[in-house]
Amino acid sequence: MQAVPQKQHEWLQRLVGEWTCEIEASMEPGKPPQKSKSDERVRSLGGLWVVCEGRGEMPGAGPVETVMTLGFDPAKGRFVGTFIATMMTNLWIYDGALEGNVLTLAAEGPSMSGDGALAKYHDVIELVGSDQRTLSSFQLRDDGTRQQFMTARYRRIR
Repeated sequence: MQAVPQKQHEWLQRLVGEWTCEIEASMEPGKPPQKSKSDERVRSLGGLWVVCEGRGEMPGAGPVETVMTLGFDPAKGRFVGTFIATMMTNLWIYDGALEGNVLTLAAEGPSMSGDGALAKYHDVIELVGSDQRTLSSFQLRDDGTRQQFMTARYRRIR
């Protein structure tokens, strides 16, 4: 069986390259946002998947490595993927949809309250031209609103 890339796969291929990133995150209510920097290499797997491998510093956590995989499942009609990082043990499973240049990925994981409960999250990737993108992370509240806690601004270097 040989999968044939769809237009959604082509959108993902626009992420391929080397990027530098500035991150601003508010991990605790009432505390000022923390800033950090990272670099990311995004590579293609057969034109169907992208693998995003990041390295940087996280305030309070030191050196951090991240791996995000993204693809499109034509049978489901949905974007799918995963996220792992050296500062956590949770495997994040993504399910998402594309609207224009904005890919919204839903996931479930540990609540930021630290009480052991699970919470719902959205990671939103927006392509801004061919050499810039953003990643915004939100925790969904019980009332249906989203609380943003992180923004990463990427700039292509290759």
